[in-house]
Amino acid sequence: MADDAGLQLYGFWRSMAAYRVRVALNLKGLKASEIALNLDAGEQFAPEYLALNPEGAVPALVEPGHPPITQSMAILEYLEEAYPQAPLLPADPHGRARVRSLAAVIVSDTHPLMVPRVRAYLNEHAGFDEAALRDWSIHWGVRGLAVIEARLARDAATGVYCHGDQVTFADICLTNLGMAMRAAKIDMSAYPTVARIIAACEQLEAFQRANPRLQLGAP
Repeated sequence: MADDAGLQLYGFWRSMAAYRVRVALNLKGLKASEIALNLDAGEQFAPEYLALNPEGAVPALVEPGHPPITQSMAILEYLEEAYPQAPLLPADPHGRARVRSLAAVIVSDTHPLMVPRVRAYLNEHAGFDEAALRDWSIHWGVRGLAVIEARLARDAATGVYCHGDQVTFADICLTNLGMAMRAAKIDMSAYPTVARIIAACEQLEAFQRANPRLQLGAP
């Protein structure tokens, strides 16, 4: 793997969204120089970074001569278009829509409810203690798993991975959620199709190298 077009990735070792981008880069044989921001220490709110991403969130992908790209799925879409080798979307329109829909269950309907800024607001303004915050995150994470399980288990388009036998955006997002739920000690046996697909993904080097515990800044 060589540096590609001087790509730089701003991330945090524990960020679910940054994980998605790392996996996509690995699957496409691309390398980005990563700049680690310690979200726990508030480094994402430094003026220099806010100039790149006013939201103060990761990831952000920077390519020389172009504005930063933020939001993990926008970055994945960019990588798919700019670097079409090892495609992460099916060739047919219906298949592409199915993959994007599965991914959206996680990145639009599930993950946003579990991010640190939401948890911080609930703690500061709604009186949630640590137990309540954990219950909140598990509720939405388990709901996401159940929705994906129901869709995958009854759809003939499901194969070794979420869509046939090709890794797609959906697998990247699903594996990400599965890791978070396992860390919360959720029994994945209730979601056998999900668990099988995650296990298949985790056999791939691209996913193994993106493991949060192997990233810059991890304890």
